[in-house]
Formats: sequence, C-alpha cells, structure tokens
Amino acid sequence: MTIEEFCESHRISRGFLNVLKQRGEAPDFIKIGRRVLISSEAAQAWRNRHTVRAAGVLREEGSRHV
Repeated sequence: MTIEEFCESHRISRGFLNVLKQRGEAPDFIKIGRRVLISSEAAQAWRNRHTVRAAGVLREEGSRHV
C-alpha cells in the first residue's frame, strides 16, 4: 500500500508518520524506484507493536473483582 493509503487506513496524518519515522517507530518501508510502499505484513507488524491491552479488561476466567 502507498504511504497515503496507510495513513488513511490508520487515521494518522503524513506528518505524524514522519514523526514516527524520526523516532524509529514507523512501519518498515519498501522502496521500488521512486515509489515508497508499506507491505501488508509490515503494516500488521506495526499494528502488533502498537497494540496495548486495556487495564482490567482481560481477566482470568473465574476471578471476580468487586
């Protein structure tokens, strides 16, 4: 997918993607000629790295918190 498609599908601006790139937190890019693309695997890996669990949402079965 193109950079624009990635940003649109993840609802982030191109400027924010550039900030992530400067921080070393952007997805891996593929450069083909003058085109810069992000593979679906790189996008998935990026999502996996940035997925966090909400506190208290996932509980062990049988445990009850009151």
